[in-house]
Amino acid sequence: MGETSFIITLILFNIIFVAFLIGIVVFIYQYKSKRKQHLQQINILDQNHKKELLETQIEIQTNTMEYIGREIHDNVGQKLTLASLYIQQYLIENKLINTNTTINSTNEMINEALDELRQLSKSLTNDYIKNTCISQLIQEECTRINSLQICNVTVYIDPTVHLDSYIHKSVVYRITQEFLQNSIKHSRCKNISIVLIKQREHLTLSIKDDGIGFDIGKLKNDGIGTYNIKKRAQLVNGLIKLDSQKDKGTELILEFSI
Repeated sequence: MGETSFIITLILFNIIFVAFLIGIVVFIYQYKSKRKQHLQQINILDQNHKKELLETQIEIQTNTMEYIGREIHDNVGQKLTLASLYIQQYLIENKLINTNTTINSTNEMINEALDELRQLSKSLTNDYIKNTCISQLIQEECTRINSLQICNVTVYIDPTVHLDSYIHKSVVYRITQEFLQNSIKHSRCKNISIVLIKQREHLTLSIKDDGIGFDIGKLKNDGIGTYNIKKRAQLVNGLIKLDSQKDKGTELILEFSI
């Protein structure tokens, strides 16, 4: 009887042990299957994110080319066209009442056009952005706009702000450029203020003008400028806040972690 009980106990132990081993094998199999599915999901998300980044970069490049075309047409093209008309008039008539004055004006227009081309090419060069601190980039852009005497741009940049990442620096710089261009062309503002501050690992860019503003509630679709700003903010997982009221100006706030 005791031997029979021992055999039964041994059999039960073996059954439990085998069941335990089977349970471990099933658990490991399920774990590996779930891990594989999880990795596949991560890979899909990563591919989608990379795809979105690529699409965003392509859109930004396209809009940048449009920006170059507008700048050349609106600023450089007009100056060179006027200079060309002066020269043609001189060649046709071979006489001008104030020849020296006209020649000097023509020369000045050509030089201004060349300067604007140099500034435009410099501001679009990635190497220049990489090798220049964000403070200098923004200050130079504001100096260029102030020289046009269209409006007054003031800047405050927290001395602790240092952006080592190219993408962070590029996004802040390009969004600043985009807002400034939109304000100059559409807002009829007299003043624009730019504030860039850092709190621990958190960066905040605030840009505000005192222009005519607009009713955000009636803005059905984003314009090119607003669309570009939002797309750029996505590159750094940033949060964009845009506030505007008629006759009270427009304010943009960009926040992201660095």
